Amino acid sequence: MTVKAFRSAILDFIADPFFVSESESVRYLPDGLLVVDNGRIKELGAYEQLKEKYAGVVIVTYPNHLILPGFIDLHVHFPQTEMMAAYGEQLLEWLEKFTFPVERKFQDKAYCDRIAPIFIDQLLRNGTTTALVLAAVFPESVEALFEESERRNMRLIAGKVMMDRNAPEFLRDTAESSYHESKALIEKWHKKGRSLYAVTPRFAPTSTPEQLMYAGKLLEEFPDTYLHTHLSENVNEVAWVQELFPDSKGYVDAYDRFGLVGERSIFAHCVQLTEAEFDRLAEAKSTIAFCPTSNTFLGSGLFDLERATSAQIKVGLATDVGGGTSFSMFQTASEAYKITQLRQQKLSPFQAMYLATLGGAKALHLEDKLGNFEVGKEADFIVVDPRSTPIMALRNQAETPITLEALSDRLFTLIIMGDDRSIQATYLLGELAYDKQ
Repeated sequence: MTVKAFRSAILDFIADPFFVSESESVRYLPDGLLVVDNGRIKELGAYEQLKEKYAGVVIVTYPNHLILPGFIDLHVHFPQTEMMAAYGEQLLEWLEKFTFPVERKFQDKAYCDRIAPIFIDQLLRNGTTTALVLAAVFPESVEALFEESERRNMRLIAGKVMMDRNAPEFLRDTAESSYHESKALIEKWHKKGRSLYAVTPRFAPTSTPEQLMYAGKLLEEFPDTYLHTHLSENVNEVAWVQELFPDSKGYVDAYDRFGLVGERSIFAHCVQLTEAEFDRLAEAKSTIAFCPTSNTFLGSGLFDLERATSAQIKVGLATDVGGGTSFSMFQTASEAYKITQLRQQKLSPFQAMYLATLGGAKALHLEDKLGNFEVGKEADFIVVDPRSTPIMALRNQAETPITLEALSDRLFTLIIMGDDRSIQATYLLGELAYDKQ
């Protein structure tokens, strides 16, 4: 029998809590049953209403826990796994001093094969079931990553970075070689199983206009791939882009003139955007990956979430490891909350969890497959323990929240105090992929 069921408190989102009320956007079952058949959601409902219907099915029960859709990390660097917490520089200096030397190691396929399982393990133990990943400039790094995610049956989007200038010679490709290597990877991996490809110029300063033109050519040839890059992270970086692209009207325009600003474009950071650039991203229906832990760690600035959401730009949360300081989406949401506080803005617990689940799925045009528990979607979900540490057990009494107000309070404690210890289990297509036990 391929049918299995999971009983616990269950939460997901059926609409966007930035635009409709919590009662309209949040779906919550204090005692729910999630039924999975052959890796897909078969049914969701109250346990009392479904228990007789599934009396013959083995039910896995998680008392005093909470089932959520798997987290979606919109921007994370595979080759930077081992260099988290590299001290004391801002973006451009940090890249030169720490990042580029580490990424050099990824020209060795055996080394990539050693790090890929560690990277995927970290995602899964933190409840991340889908990620948009930058690999290194070397195709071997993409191969290792997709091979490992395929082995786990994990939905992953990745691409080799394209960089043909303003980087050490040992990390540079050429405009033409980046095109041919990326094209070969697309033809091999895009839409193979759960793998998807993102055309990935690292950021405008490390690509010549010719290379950005080739990136645009790839998007024309493979229109259902993604464009994934960095945008307006750091003040000095923005000024540098203007020097390198003197004919452009700004950072967004440096990409736009090569056809890289579109509905399937995901831009990380966007801390220094002008009003006109926010408007252009909204018009193009592009996505912003909000990277709060790296924006504070590298001193880049405070992202204007309210400006982005009010323009109806799609936004998702991103860890941005290794400029980011944690693989945990709870910790990422915690920093996002603090940034909105510093900007005199609001980010509710429900809004934060929406960004990490259904919001991320919409940002990736995968809401037909991921993000909530609608029937037919892929059964990627996590089991969360709100009492996973002594202080959280003190803060969160054993009773399951019944009202949305009580649930919001519990979610907030997870966001502020939670981390990988709060993830009890992670499931991919209904199969256990990580268990804290």
